[in-house]
Amino acid sequence: MDRRRFCRTALAAGIAASLPLLKACGRSEPPVATTANTSIRGISLDGAEIELERAAIRELGDSMTGPVLLSGHPDYNGARKIWNGMHDKRPALIARCMNNQDVSNAITFARERELLVAVRGGGHSWPGKSVCDDGLMIDLSQLTSVTVDVDEKRAHVDGGALLGHLDQASLPYGLVTTAGVVSHTGVGGFTLGGGYGRLNRKFGLAVDNLRAATMVTADGRVRNVSAEEDADLFWAIRGGGGNFGVVTEFDFQLYPFDRNVLSGSIIWPIAQARDVLEFYAEWSAGLSDEMYTGPAMATGGDGAGMVIMEVVYAGDPAAGEKELAPLRALGAPIDDGVKMQDYTVMQTQEDAAFGHGIRSYAKNGMVREWTQELVDTMIEAFVQDPRMAMFTHTAGGAVNRVDDVDTAFPHRNAETMLSVGGGWSDPTMDAEAMAIGREWFSKLAPFTGGYYDNIQSNPESVASNYGPAHERLVRIKSEYDAGNLFRLNSNIKPA
Repeated sequence: MDRRRFCRTALAAGIAASLPLLKACGRSEPPVATTANTSIRGISLDGAEIELERAAIRELGDSMTGPVLLSGHPDYNGARKIWNGMHDKRPALIARCMNNQDVSNAITFARERELLVAVRGGGHSWPGKSVCDDGLMIDLSQLTSVTVDVDEKRAHVDGGALLGHLDQASLPYGLVTTAGVVSHTGVGGFTLGGGYGRLNRKFGLAVDNLRAATMVTADGRVRNVSAEEDADLFWAIRGGGGNFGVVTEFDFQLYPFDRNVLSGSIIWPIAQARDVLEFYAEWSAGLSDEMYTGPAMATGGDGAGMVIMEVVYAGDPAAGEKELAPLRALGAPIDDGVKMQDYTVMQTQEDAAFGHGIRSYAKNGMVREWTQELVDTMIEAFVQDPRMAMFTHTAGGAVNRVDDVDTAFPHRNAETMLSVGGGWSDPTMDAEAMAIGREWFSKLAPFTGGYYDNIQSNPESVASNYGPAHERLVRIKSEYDAGNLFRLNSNIKPA
């Protein structure tokens, strides 16, 4: 039998899985840490070039349950890509973690070498903090399990799970908790930054519903944190972002919920923006906790400007219809799609518009009060461009009834979050689209105070953004991550 035929026969028989035969057939094994044959260039925490020695790389690979991918591995490019296509970075190593010990081993490897670290959960970091050049990516994307304890009304969620996994696991039991507005967002980053969602007026932010967590800190130690255990650390991760370690499991409170809800969107032409926004500014002050609705201003595919009001009513539909009636009667809508429908229709309706690979940029700020001046500016600042939009996320209700320093999330008094952002696919549009977004938001910025760091990161204003929580956050950061290993975030620097 000739050598080529032998290789084909062996593969068909399944024998080709052995390394010797693969080599005999002219193939080479994919590059992973366990078979590294050379040192690799890395980048240190302070930006200096360092050498990751072959023996150390192999030792890391041998210690892991999951693979440590090197450039050239067939899974490397997929693993390094995150949701926002504007961030095209190449880590030196990607540690695909399968359990807490894998995370601990990866952290220890990075800490001992002062190697730059990025942590990837769902990979939805808008400013691109979940990937880095020449550092170590700790990849939790394989950890997506969600289990529901119906009796205790709790959801136990792995650190790499997506918001869609959480909804899909809990809703069949008639249970829910606050999740975000795009279902392929990662639970981890979403929660650690605060966690706005369409149910936050009724049930509070995601951090308000976090009851416990399992995490690995910079010393490589696996910790179970809650109000009773490592209480300072538990306080810090509820709004303090990824500054304090890698959270590998979240324990959320769930609530009874009928998934068939009054929900949908009402759309008016941009010519009616003043009527809609002035009405909303007054009407929204009296909304019940069950009513979630907030305006957006965008440009449709036909180039026409429009005002959109997204609605989710988390309560008795008859009461919701009555409360919503004045808004539905306003002006002459292009479309009124509010009806009884499955909650996941709303939870997934923006998934395609914000699909993976889109190039996206956004700026945001917190608004404490709707004023006539704000409404006037929103109308004057509107840019009719399909790449960019202005949108809001309504808070109030249960969000506001938590004290400013009960968690590390600092924006309890905001009535809404106001953002300008969008997406496009052509890289040549980056500069123009970003300039439009910056200019648009600059006109709205005077009406805001502080920002939501899940959307943007401003290193120069971290302290002021956290306000009264910052001093305590610095103390906790200094205790648990004195070397600032976890710095690719809205970074709280240790004392």
